[in-house]
Amino acid sequence: QVQLLESGGGLVQPGGSLRLSCAASVNIFSINTMGWYRQAPGKERELVAAIVIGGKSVYADSVKGRFTISRDNAKNTEYLQMNSLKPEDTAVYYCYADFGRRSWGQGTQVTVSS
Repeated sequence: QVQLLESGGGLVQPGGSLRLSCAASVNIFSINTMGWYRQAPGKERELVAAIVIGGKSVYADSVKGRFTISRDNAKNTEYLQMNSLKPEDTAVYYCYADFGRRSWGQGTQVTVSS
């Protein structure tokens, strides 16, 4: 099982930016799919973005044009760059990796508020 450690969450004003990181305990070169989900209070967990080997990515409609997912194989880390943040982006963000079975990080809180 892959161990995943997220960082980079915090409090930011509307319109601001944050970059989330997810460091893996294994070489991510062989991990086919990595991505991010989020869960807001009282809501179901939803897919935010995912990226596969080769770099192809998908995004939720609500974040297209604002969020960018990437992966750095040399650092065994995936990232989620979040720009133009809105209050509705407030949630706990979880990274995941599909390596045999799905592994999850512990989650990092993102709060967008003035």
